[in-house]
Amino acid sequence: MSEYVIGQRWISASEPELGLGMVSAVAVNRVTIVYLASDECRVYAQDNAPLTRVRFFAEDVVETVAGLQGVVKSITELEGIISYRLLSKQGEIEWIDEQALSHHLQFNKPQDKLFIGQAEEGRWFALRYQSWQHLQRLQKSPVKGLLGARVALIPHQLYIAHEVTQRDKVRVMLADEVGLGKTIEAGLIMHYSLHTGLSERILVIVPESLQHQWLVEMLRRFNLKFSLFDESRCEAIEEENPFLSEQLVLCSLEFFEQHADRKAQAVSALWDIVVVDEAHHLQWSEQAPGEAYEFVEQLAESTDGLILLSATPEQLGKETYFAQLKLLDADRFYSLEQFNKEQQEFEPIARLAEKIVHRSVLNDADKKQLKMLIEQDLGADFLNNIEDEVLRQEVIDQLIDRHGTGRILFRNSRHVIKGFPQRKFYAYPLEQDNKDETVCLQWLVTYLKSLGQEQVLLICQHADTVLRLHKQLRDKYALNVAAFHEGMSIIERDRAAAYFADQEAQTS
Repeated sequence: MSEYVIGQRWISASEPELGLGMVSAVAVNRVTIVYLASDECRVYAQDNAPLTRVRFFAEDVVETVAGLQGVVKSITELEGIISYRLLSKQGEIEWIDEQALSHHLQFNKPQDKLFIGQAEEGRWFALRYQSWQHLQRLQKSPVKGLLGARVALIPHQLYIAHEVTQRDKVRVMLADEVGLGKTIEAGLIMHYSLHTGLSERILVIVPESLQHQWLVEMLRRFNLKFSLFDESRCEAIEEENPFLSEQLVLCSLEFFEQHADRKAQAVSALWDIVVVDEAHHLQWSEQAPGEAYEFVEQLAESTDGLILLSATPEQLGKETYFAQLKLLDADRFYSLEQFNKEQQEFEPIARLAEKIVHRSVLNDADKKQLKMLIEQDLGADFLNNIEDEVLRQEVIDQLIDRHGTGRILFRNSRHVIKGFPQRKFYAYPLEQDNKDETVCLQWLVTYLKSLGQEQVLLICQHADTVLRLHKQLRDKYALNVAAFHEGMSIIERDRAAAYFADQEAQTS
């Protein structure tokens, strides 16, 4: 007699995703199983079928086609068909045949597969075990979150990102010189915070002309999908606070200046990190702080993470520079007068720190000054064990934390960072009588043609100058040129950048 009986429930070991199968026909050395959950039917050879008999035991929880859930209390079997005595959640007892079991039951958990006798080859267990081990190594990696970005592995950028992300709170000013990668550093920090679960909600505020550049950079380099918010986007969102509809939001500072009611909504949305680009535009004075500054100050007070980006933090004067530092650490930078006083004392402290870093000999005046600047016990221990590297680092850390801008300011310059091409200045003075636009254009054309196939980046102060030069160089002199200015759409900018990057254009 065949072991298969019409109405029995079986599951496929090779295709468990089909769900619970039912024997619908039995022939000579053939058995037909119908899988109602996936609307599939299979015919197997009885002596070589990859099937496992489904048999539940006491205290197992099962579900019926009608949606009844219950605990198996006893089992009987008659002519190959199993019946279950169930205790429902309502406390009622009901007998069901195995045909009434839900067709969607699956046995994916290891213990379920073990109970029904569905064993796998050892190599699959070994593969899963090795995969989990590899995932554990990745989770423990000190560079987790810094991997995966489509950026060059530039040491100073990775150092800043790693240094900042190891802190309890991300509150820093990135003030590298233009071209050293402040945006990349901010992206690495955000990427790390999101991938390690330290942050979920991030607000980025930039000048309006840089919105699309940030949007594209974050997507292309870090796969961070920011949502661009403007007034039309906010009006289209039905929620009371539109900033709660997305986790990663990108806005312009001008947007908040034009729509003051959105400021309170942004503040109340509660962010994990707020990023402000071109932070030196946040004007401040003791008598009259700017509206933009007051808005960012409210954000700074309501969030743990704050990143300010500025290549020229002192561009608008020491007052504004102090105000930027105050946003990051209001307890440390509480008085402009005290800040100015400390600024005058930075130079001798910096000279002392430099001596300690380079292991130079400290004279009596240096030792006296050091004792006044750091904890007395630490100063005494260091001077008694001046070769101790641990004490040396503690002394340097205290000098950094207690004096100057501390660890909230990161500033790199080209003369310190190695690996960047050296800039050389070449002057081409024109005579006083030959400075009209036509003469300048002719000189430019002659110069470009003398360079052969080399590419040139021409920077102009005004967009209309860019457009006039682009038209003249292209139409009159047949040069391959690409224009790029803030008035272009994001698609136009991408096309121009790609055209220049592919070296089809001589001038951009």
